[in-house]
Amino acid sequence: MGYGMMGRAHVAVLRARERLADRSGQGTVEYVALILLVAGVMATVIAFASKAKGETIAATVVQKLKDAIEGVGKKR
Repeated sequence: MGYGMMGRAHVAVLRARERLADRSGQGTVEYVALILLVAGVMATVIAFASKAKGETIAATVVQKLKDAIEGVGKKR
């Protein structure tokens, strides 16, 4: 009786270890983290630029982003 329980526990531990070692989807997580990092840096630059009498810099960055977003899918 005790050996059966120990065997089941051993198998459960091995299966859990295999699931934790699986790396599928790891690239997606890294890309999302990279995009969030870039967005955070851009937001910080825009926030500081607008406070430091650099409203033209902030406006330019925002306008360029809007132009880039609107330009997606348009043929040149």
